[in-house]
Amino acid sequence: MQTFHFDDVEDLHSRFQAFSTEINRSSAPYILKLANRLYGGKTYTFLQDFLAGTQKFYRAELATVDFRYNSDNARKQINQWVKDQTKGKICDLLPEHSIDKCTKLVLVNAIYFKADWAEKFQDKFTMEMPFRLNMKEKKMVNMMFLKKKLPFGHIPECRCRVLELPYKGKEFSMMILLPDDIEDSSTGLEQLEKHLTLGKLLEWTHPAKMENTVVYVHLPKFKLEESYNLKNDLAALGLPDIFNSEKADLSGMSEARNLYVSHIVHKSFIEVNEEGAEAAAATAVVITTTCTSTHIMEEDFNADHPFLFFIRHNPARSVLFFGRFASP
Repeated sequence: MQTFHFDDVEDLHSRFQAFSTEINRSSAPYILKLANRLYGGKTYTFLQDFLAGTQKFYRAELATVDFRYNSDNARKQINQWVKDQTKGKICDLLPEHSIDKCTKLVLVNAIYFKADWAEKFQDKFTMEMPFRLNMKEKKMVNMMFLKKKLPFGHIPECRCRVLELPYKGKEFSMMILLPDDIEDSSTGLEQLEKHLTLGKLLEWTHPAKMENTVVYVHLPKFKLEESYNLKNDLAALGLPDIFNSEKADLSGMSEARNLYVSHIVHKSFIEVNEEGAEAAAATAVVITTTCTSTHIMEEDFNADHPFLFFIRHNPARSVLFFGRFASP
């Protein structure tokens, strides 16, 4: 678990359980739904300790499906559950042929978030304006406008500004990292992304590093949807063996010794407009056997060129969604 900077497995489970309980309050001024489910093959046996742990810490029930004789129907059943959990925003998480007769278990995680801004952008100020893709190309976007006192900061080491846009209740915020300008022949994000680490991200956006400032905000309305195969990324993080049918050790799940992860699929959606944001994401892990300040300043924050953004749970400083907006 050192790969993900947790002291042990129990530490990871306990933190997730506490976080999930904290954010899933019915009285909250936002909608946030975390859902987990296991889909296991009808003829396959999993260890009771594994099933009890996933239920206790992640509220993940085991649903049995027929991977062996009706794998495509199982895939459609999983996709429908994800679609329901994300209010129709994530469709077809698992593409055709991602499930077959050798599949034994699919672990699915889905998250849905919807919240209004604490300070809404007014529709009447939204107008069509150019968005610079790079030094030479532009596209027209619907640009929103807001003038408010907001947490604002500057990151000298990568010539970047950071702005916090709180959601209603201020338990969650959207953080935007905007380069001062496009300084190269591509998107202008290269210098920022070169310096970016989790530690730097937490440091740059720490409340102590930001000041309440009157900010003139120009932010495009946008909607993004993307799919990812996380196999190579997780292998690079230090988990190559779980994808290797000869080296994988998933003995904590089953007594079988031929289990391995064939692929991990992630799909995300986010929409930002005058009212607030709506976001969803889902991940499926397919496990297979071998088949055979006091001074008030004013700042201009004109997001008319590529930027990074993330949605943060402020009390825990946990990142729920992270993305880049580089082209409308």
